[in-house]
Amino acid sequence: MKRIATVLLVVGVLVLLDLWSKAAVFAWMEPLERAHGFPLDTCGCNFSHPRHVLAGDWFALMLNVNPGAAFGQLDSVPYLLISGRVAAALFLLWLIVFAKPGRRVFNAAIVLVFAGTLGNLYDNLLRPRTLDHDLRYVEHPFGPVRDFIDVYFASWQWHFPTFNLADSYITVGAVLLLATGLFTKSSEPEPAGAPRG
Repeated sequence: MKRIATVLLVVGVLVLLDLWSKAAVFAWMEPLERAHGFPLDTCGCNFSHPRHVLAGDWFALMLNVNPGAAFGQLDSVPYLLISGRVAAALFLLWLIVFAKPGRRVFNAAIVLVFAGTLGNLYDNLLRPRTLDHDLRYVEHPFGPVRDFIDVYFASWQWHFPTFNLADSYITVGAVLLLATGLFTKSSEPEPAGAPRG
């Protein structure tokens, strides 16, 4: 019970960090975006949103809202998308409750994916209905996910879709899950008397 409480505390801290970062960046940049306080084209790539560059031209803050899943997918089937996210969150919670304590990397991965799922679900279920790319209200049954981290590599003309901390948790967690499946040996003991070799 103590282990589960500790894990849920870590999840809570990660979710709060995600929600705080979204709220802080949007509260700071929305008025500036409406007033065009940031240049629209800081790197010659003709972005539709102002970017506040943090490092070179490649790493910036840029407001975006996404009513769909990764890369804007499934925004046309919102009830299916949100039902899937809720089901995933419940399944991940089940995995956390019944996790084996010795599987540290696997358990850390589940915690990250769970925290990311909850952070984005908060936007879907508890934020106002969808905002379009001009940050005006439009009709949609669920709130959008707020994104603000923008990565662009001008030399390759490669612009990664804007994301947030919750998306980062999910991505890192998924990579860790893949790594545990590919690079860890089974911990099942060999049956007594089994031949070696």
